[in-house]
Amino acid sequence: MSSSSYDFDTRQIHAGTNLDSDHGARLTPMYQSAGFVFDSFADGQGRFDGTIPGAAYARTDNPTNAAVARRLADLEGGAAALLTASGTAAIALTFNALAVSGDHILATDSLYEGSRTLFARSFGRQGVEVELIPADAPDEVWAAAIRPTTKALFTETIPNPKNDVVDLARLARIAHEGGFPLIVDNTVATPYLARPIEHGADLVIHSTSKWLSGHGAVLGGVVIDAGTFDWSAHTDRFPNIASPGPTGVPSFVERFGPLAFLTYLRSVTALDYGPTLPPTSAFMLLQGIETLSLRMDRHVANALALAQWLEHRDEVTAVDYPGLVGNEYYARAQKYLPKGAGAVVTFELAGGLEASKAFIDSLELISKMTHLGDVRTLAIHTGSTIHGHLTEEERLSRGITPGTVRLSVGLESVRDLLRDLERALDAAGAATVPALSDAEREHAAA
Repeated sequence: MSSSSYDFDTRQIHAGTNLDSDHGARLTPMYQSAGFVFDSFADGQGRFDGTIPGAAYARTDNPTNAAVARRLADLEGGAAALLTASGTAAIALTFNALAVSGDHILATDSLYEGSRTLFARSFGRQGVEVELIPADAPDEVWAAAIRPTTKALFTETIPNPKNDVVDLARLARIAHEGGFPLIVDNTVATPYLARPIEHGADLVIHSTSKWLSGHGAVLGGVVIDAGTFDWSAHTDRFPNIASPGPTGVPSFVERFGPLAFLTYLRSVTALDYGPTLPPTSAFMLLQGIETLSLRMDRHVANALALAQWLEHRDEVTAVDYPGLVGNEYYARAQKYLPKGAGAVVTFELAGGLEASKAFIDSLELISKMTHLGDVRTLAIHTGSTIHGHLTEEERLSRGITPGTVRLSVGLESVRDLLRDLERALDAAGAATVPALSDAEREHAAA
């Protein structure tokens, strides 16, 4: 089906899949197989070198996974996609395909802590430097940071957990003027709320474990290639993609054109590292995608209602949600996220750590756990969990205080969620009220 012929709500149900030709099954079958039979010698050779479509081996090819990848590429406005075992695997594979030891990557400094840890720990050990710069730093700061070895610029549409929406078009311009691609993690926004490729992104990444699945039952990730970056114009920077192989094999650009990077990612990097998404997980992911727009409308409505309520509570000193009119990123959110600012609401409790303990322990309906994008509302004290390995100074530099709590807002009744939050906030307030002395109690009683 032509993606331009149907609305998003229709494409999330139909794009990328066909009626099962063998049995007429309406749902995409789950192909639980480690390998796939070749029709002939030539067929096997062609499947391995990418000149003939079809699955070669389940480490990188599976018909179920391929159908889900086609649908996600369609929804993001990309040319092709590859599923991976997790969102972190998607980021790691992408960087491994672009950079080698001694190379340099630029990234905005407000990012999911797991990504920052990956960059500092594993990529640092491999000799790849990831330099973090404030997203809104002046152009001259970004320009001064670019080196001949810079291979990409990485950011998030809505950085988790602070929700400081980035100017995607500006970052795309900075990356392209520097001669490298813009990579955007669009997990929190989803393609329903934002499509970074429309603003100049070259590669889009998701943790499909979150809102795309929606049910919190499976892990997964995806890399989506816009098919627009001109790799051939930067042969020296990306020789593995744009230059012929050592034995004279034509380059990936010569053989695969706009799909050069995605084909390299699938046939080299993913094949070497093998972070394969099981077809069972791909099948369950596909069921989640089919209701994405319906769920996101409710997620956004609930998140906005909770954020508006929280900013008027005495126990709360700050609420980070770009859907609030008074938020510093509100205008930018209206530009890039016209359908809503996502479903992550982060706030700060006035009573600090003791208030946070009381708040978390008093929750009954809201689940106390680390995850995002579930149909259930989740709460976590980030400073003692996700950011717990950092020093206090490092946490504060990221805007994480002892009173920081993150909500991933689900689909429950707002009234029920507010009752749970009110009870927990009352407990947080009581936990930080100084105990009265005997004389003070007697005076109060009098």
